[in-house]
Amino acid sequence: MKRVLITGGAGFIGSAVVNQLKSRDKYKIRIADNLSKESSRAIKKSNEVRGIEFYKVDLTDEREALKVMQGCEYVIHLAAKIGGIGYFHKYPATIISENNKINSSVFNAAVKNNVERIVYVSSSMVFESAKRFPSKEEDVCKIPPPKTAYGFSKLSGEYYCRAYNQEFGLNYTIIRPFNAYGINEYPGEEIGYAHVIPDLVKKILQEQYPLELLGDGKQIRCFTHVSDVANGIITAMEKKAGKNEDFNISGEEKIRMIDLAKRLWKLCNVKKPFKVKFVPGFEYDIKKRIPSVEKAKKLLGWEARVKLDDGLKEVVEWLRKEI
Repeated sequence: MKRVLITGGAGFIGSAVVNQLKSRDKYKIRIADNLSKESSRAIKKSNEVRGIEFYKVDLTDEREALKVMQGCEYVIHLAAKIGGIGYFHKYPATIISENNKINSSVFNAAVKNNVERIVYVSSSMVFESAKRFPSKEEDVCKIPPPKTAYGFSKLSGEYYCRAYNQEFGLNYTIIRPFNAYGINEYPGEEIGYAHVIPDLVKKILQEQYPLELLGDGKQIRCFTHVSDVANGIITAMEKKAGKNEDFNISGEEKIRMIDLAKRLWKLCNVKKPFKVKFVPGFEYDIKKRIPSVEKAKKLLGWEARVKLDDGLKEVVEWLRKEI
């Protein structure tokens, strides 16, 4: 049984990865997380019951990263400062500074611990400047860098992968999830602090009327259920074809934000007629983000399984109980 370290393993995507690794029954699982979010603390308790190794650490400290990584063959690197678009705009310096420190510590520790492979979880935000759709993996090297500090910090992590491979022979896999959603992701206290689906559901369930929608509602996204994201991460880690490669991981259904809001309105069983109020959006709200997932299908045999309508229904039912 090989030991896998999941940095940020008590977070939204990290906890889904842990659940799927546990179900495979062939890995020793270790989580490193600083428990900076309330939801992470709740997930930690459930993992303690299941006998998973847990370490509360500050991964900006390389000495801590070195210790927690000892004896690990694989590292799934999710730890990062992350949030919705409002969070990106409010804390750009914190995001770029902390994410750089985390990456530096984690990659140095991976080399010193002779890790077999690091799976770096990047972001669709590296495609902020994309003009070709669906965007392919190789487009990242052809387009201008992201304008947001978050997007740039995630792209920087991809450079860490290639640089540490070139100099130290550290094997890597880069995963770019597109708009992950699912249960265990809570809405934010302020608009844009969390992602769009939990934010919209919260406003609908709290009877906001008309429903406020950022921008003009014409933004287009592809959403990916968190279980599919987790499956894509683990599949890429396990497959030889995933070594030193990058993959877009996404559902393929395209949807405008106004249509997403309509679906959620219906799922929440609101009696009033659907009505929205468009409010000013954020400067870096990308109008279109549509990926190609052909590479993941071809090399990994991976594709998203959860239909958007099924995933949205699950989220609404869960948040109705939580809010």
